[in-house]
Amino acid sequence: IDKPLSWGLGWFTTGHGVVHSVFVAVPVGLALLPLADRLRRPALGAAVLVGYWSHLLADVVSPLRSGGALNFGAVLWPIAGPSPYETDYGLWRGVVYVGRFLDGLSSVDPLVLLSYLLLPMLAFALWLADGAPGLAGARRYVSTSG
Repeated sequence: IDKPLSWGLGWFTTGHGVVHSVFVAVPVGLALLPLADRLRRPALGAAVLVGYWSHLLADVVSPLRSGGALNFGAVLWPIAGPSPYETDYGLWRGVVYVGRFLDGLSSVDPLVLLSYLLLPMLAFALWLADGAPGLAGARRYVSTSG
């Protein structure tokens, strides 16, 4: 949410804004669980909460990949936050962002890279073990719309 608001609308000077803030994430997460329970979807609520909060945790530990320190400022908006972008690429920033990320991965120590990719690999394995939910619906949609 923050990145489109930054890159497309210019509402934030970086891709980290209100949704990346623990001041929003904690109350939203705590409100989400009872709502999901009321809708009889507690597992879905827990999954969204784990995904949301682990994303913020990943933003805090991300600088460790390149030998930096923990970046708590990434989740303390509006009190703290990353420095504004040097160049405003608008929506093109997404392509620049992915390119820089992939370039940075090529220069990382293999053990650090493995630890960084461990969570997505575990999530993918869990998705497969759960029967790859959503895939059948996507196949049906593609086959009926084409």
